[in-house]
Amino acid sequence: MSILTLNADLHSHSTISDGVLAPAALAERAKTNGVDVWALTDHDEVSGVAVAREAARELDMGFISGVEISITWAGKTIHIVGLNIDENNPDLIAGLAKTRSGRERRAQDMAADLANKVGINGSFEGALKYVGNPDLISRSHFARYLVEIGAAASVSDVFKLYLAEGKPGYVPHRWATLAEAVKWIRGAGGAAVVAHPGRYDLSPVAFDSFFREFKEYGGIAIETVTGSHTVDQYDEYTKIANQYGFLVSRGSDFHSPEDAEVDIGKLPLLPKFSKPVWENWLSA
Repeated sequence: MSILTLNADLHSHSTISDGVLAPAALAERAKTNGVDVWALTDHDEVSGVAVAREAARELDMGFISGVEISITWAGKTIHIVGLNIDENNPDLIAGLAKTRSGRERRAQDMAADLANKVGINGSFEGALKYVGNPDLISRSHFARYLVEIGAAASVSDVFKLYLAEGKPGYVPHRWATLAEAVKWIRGAGGAAVVAHPGRYDLSPVAFDSFFREFKEYGGIAIETVTGSHTVDQYDEYTKIANQYGFLVSRGSDFHSPEDAEVDIGKLPLLPKFSKPVWENWLSA
């Protein structure tokens, strides 16, 4: 098996953030689905990494430590994945704690907006039922509750109707800066990767500025084959990666068996002209 054909799934979430499977159960699903190398990348939190690593070891599956950091750039929320990190790095841990702060206040504001603007009451308490870590209450937890009460047919519909920018339950949050996120990742010995770039509503000019800034700070890769990209975008973002001199990464962004656009381990392989971010780690 070549480095390029490895079934590497380097973006997934557990109950530590907004996934529905505990780290060990997520490891088992990844192994069952044929994953060769797996990364747990919970939002702004690394407390599940040690358990995930041990579960992967017991399953004889490769493991790369990870995290997904929320940032604000030009008024937009963007996610930066950190791979091959030292999850015990004190500066990373402190930075993630700083990023998590304010989530509960934001959630309370979201609940108030849903009650006042569309008459949906009790959404904060309802969302808490789905939260594994109270510090990490998120829109995904609200979405699962709104599906439960019949306010929408699916999680994706909830976002379209209530939780996306401009909708009645959307409340912005000031996350880390791009410079901070990349600094924390690099300081922990890791590689900074732009998560699912096809999801962001940025103009070509803005994207060019963002990618150049990301590279200037030391970012080295972008996700190309990922659960929220279309088939056409696999090649599109691989070409963009090559244009800027980035390596590429691959990950399902798996959260839940019920809501997954692509199940963990079930993505197509990278395009042939890709340069995978994991090449040096796994061939050393």
